[in-house]
Amino acid sequence: MKRTAIIFLFSVFSFGTLAFGQNTQRTAIEAQMHEKYEKTEVMVPMRDGVKLYTAIYTPKDNSEKHPILMHRSPYSCSPYGERFSFQLYSKQNFYNNNYIFVFQDVRGRYHSEGEFVQVRPLNKKKKGIDEATDTYDTIEWLIKNVKNNNGKVGTWGISYDGFYATMTASSNHPALKAVSPQAPVTDWFRGDDRHHNGAFTFLQTTNFLPALEGERQGRGVTPDIVKHDVYTDYLRLGTFANADSLVGNTVKMWNDIRNHPNFDSFWQERDARQSCYNLKPAMLIVGGTFDSEDCYGAWGTYEAIKKQSPNTELYLAFGPWYHGGWTDRNYQNLGNIYFGNNINKYYQDEVEYAFFRYYLEGKGEKPKPVSIFYSGSNKWETMQEWPVSNIDYTPYYLHKDGTVDTSAPKEQNSATSYYSDLSKPVPFYGEPKRSRIIEYMTGDQRFATSRPDVISFYSDVLTEPVKLGGPIDVELFTSMTGTDADFIVKIIDVYPENYKYTRDITNITGNYTMSGYELMVRGEVFRGRYRNSFENPEAFVPNQITPVNFRLYDVAHTFMPGHRIMVQIHSTWFPLIDRNPQQFIDTYHCKVSDLKNETISIYHQADAASRVILPIVK
Repeated sequence: MKRTAIIFLFSVFSFGTLAFGQNTQRTAIEAQMHEKYEKTEVMVPMRDGVKLYTAIYTPKDNSEKHPILMHRSPYSCSPYGERFSFQLYSKQNFYNNNYIFVFQDVRGRYHSEGEFVQVRPLNKKKKGIDEATDTYDTIEWLIKNVKNNNGKVGTWGISYDGFYATMTASSNHPALKAVSPQAPVTDWFRGDDRHHNGAFTFLQTTNFLPALEGERQGRGVTPDIVKHDVYTDYLRLGTFANADSLVGNTVKMWNDIRNHPNFDSFWQERDARQSCYNLKPAMLIVGGTFDSEDCYGAWGTYEAIKKQSPNTELYLAFGPWYHGGWTDRNYQNLGNIYFGNNINKYYQDEVEYAFFRYYLEGKGEKPKPVSIFYSGSNKWETMQEWPVSNIDYTPYYLHKDGTVDTSAPKEQNSATSYYSDLSKPVPFYGEPKRSRIIEYMTGDQRFATSRPDVISFYSDVLTEPVKLGGPIDVELFTSMTGTDADFIVKIIDVYPENYKYTRDITNITGNYTMSGYELMVRGEVFRGRYRNSFENPEAFVPNQITPVNFRLYDVAHTFMPGHRIMVQIHSTWFPLIDRNPQQFIDTYHCKVSDLKNETISIYHQADAASRVILPIVK
């Protein structure tokens, strides 16, 4: 892959954010690194004879032994040769303290031998190879061959690299002491990247997969599709089947998606949580509450380790970040939403580095188990567990008059209906964009509130803070004139009238009208056919009231006095999510002519009370 392609892929995953656009600083840091480190490139043999390219950066300081910090990736260990990896530039705490850095191309990628398999399943019988065995063999070689190592190894990775970090942990090599999966790819069907609750991520996947493994490596198909903006041009493109000619011939995973439309064994064995049993190293799971890609994976990995590996020393850190935003030491805002100064300095110094320092250097104090940043109140809090024990899971009911509160409805035959027109789907952002921008996660939702195919329910103006800390359960009663539908449910913080930022903050976020701003605290899609089972989808019976229950993954947000809580529902989110044809047919083979408009109703009556369950911190 050319250098430009490598930069593109890493920018997609927000790796090395600080390095990009700051070439002067990068050059200075690289010069410093060359003064302090030596780089060696080796081919490390695996148990089956395959050799993996591995770049090793060792400190020139031989006065003491040093811990090893390892990173495995399918995105290339470039630059090869004398130049140093730009991923080092976001690890200043580590190179200032003379860590040994190891970067490895995973099996079948770039300079490594063997066959590449997307999210390679764990080989439970351990008679063959998998990412865990490759990691074990690599660590074994490093401990024996890298000079001045102290016999302790740690590893980290973001996004897809986070998946490899999780797999590393399952190797349970005795020298492996600390692992940090950060926004890890965990489940590509129920929550991460390729699907959300069975709904296909049209915009991201058509671009990502060809850029990763097809003939179009480094650029994807978006430039061929988008001539104006993603909404207009993906509508013109059509459906998955229409994109097939651009993507399918050269991309194996694209074809696997087409051939495995439901949560069958193909997806089940690729759920990284199967590797989270009896883990020996300490684990630090990191994620962003405004991560559009793998927020689900971070929460899910933490929950799985907590349940499946209770003796593991487990840590959790979540901040108000986009995908990889914790690498930017100067991070203060996402789009129009300001979070404060030095929030990443706290994370990088007091959480991430403190974790590795304790377990790899044997220095400092044991970190706090959980560090969570609450948006709204904009402050870090530490705690012993997540969710915290003092949670009051409180039902908030949706009412016909457009309100939401804690009182159950008493009406009969009460519903709110909207017409879902697939020729005019609800966009994912209020302005035309040429790509899937990260700011949509904190975007102002007033553009959606004004649409007739979007229904909204408001609380009264709050007189006290309402602090949410945990997952949100959605319990809808619905009917439709067709046989299938998607449900996008958003929890929104409605700002007060006349709300303004100070001039200093405006200089950071931009001069946007914050009065009445509608901040999406959490938004998620659920494909209705999977309401009873992801393995065995079911059609809806037209015009029959049917429950649809699902979970919005965790939030950490405080609704401040003067604000209001809004619950918003609609059935398209385009082109972020492909258009459900609104009939019970194969979404991967259907044509535009198969798309059917329908009327959808949400019920608020005594025997069918739609509601959300909010995790209110008492």
